[in-house]
Amino acid sequence: MRQNREYVDQPLTVGASVTLPDTAAAHLLRVLRLGIGDACVLFNGDGFDYECRISAAGKRGGEVEVLAAREVDNESALRIVLLQGVARGEKMDWILQKATELGVAGFIPVNSERSEVRLDAARAEKRLAHWQGVVASACGQSGRARVPAVAAPVPLAEAVAGLPADALKLTLDPTAEAAVRGLADPRGRSIVVAIGPEGGWSPRDRTVLSEAGFEGLRLGPRILRTETAGIAAISALQAAFGDLA
Repeated sequence: MRQNREYVDQPLTVGASVTLPDTAAAHLLRVLRLGIGDACVLFNGDGFDYECRISAAGKRGGEVEVLAAREVDNESALRIVLLQGVARGEKMDWILQKATELGVAGFIPVNSERSEVRLDAARAEKRLAHWQGVVASACGQSGRARVPAVAAPVPLAEAVAGLPADALKLTLDPTAEAAVRGLADPRGRSIVVAIGPEGGWSPRDRTVLSEAGFEGLRLGPRILRTETAGIAAISALQAAFGDLA
């Protein structure tokens, strides 16, 4: 049976009475039509699921009583960070959702020379909040109890400058010699997979990546779309070294 599982951005403690945030209350009480006495599960990204019972329900919100906490151990042994060229609308949402389901540890959205999406400060803030909601929702669906971080979008050069020096840094290239099966076991290291926007990486972007230590990775002979490339790369890495084997 599928659990009624919802993310809340607040502390949770066994025995506490918790007021549901508006989004969680709307989903549990109005969409799922749960009522007083019904069970649900809340999580806040700390690695636990919290078994709860709805103790109050009304038009303006609701409350739950936290009954028990259960540690969730379903995170991948691979720490994959997706450095993703910002894509348009639903494409970006799809990338975030599916990569979360596949166990990615974090996201770094970047702006590059061929980015088709240009966000000013106000729009970037709104999009970031939306992206974080997409990721939290994907965790709720997939059973994850740790929510991948989504960084604010920054220029490519700024993003790569802040990466760990010892990370395995990969970018897809159908002409590269290296393939997933030829990589040394990357467990214990951060793995950063860089995927360009709809227009791909420009020559200048590729120079920035190369100078930052990114290596080309062949994932078949075909050029993949931005919404396909990262998902394919994460899946291949998880199948070879992670928990999809």
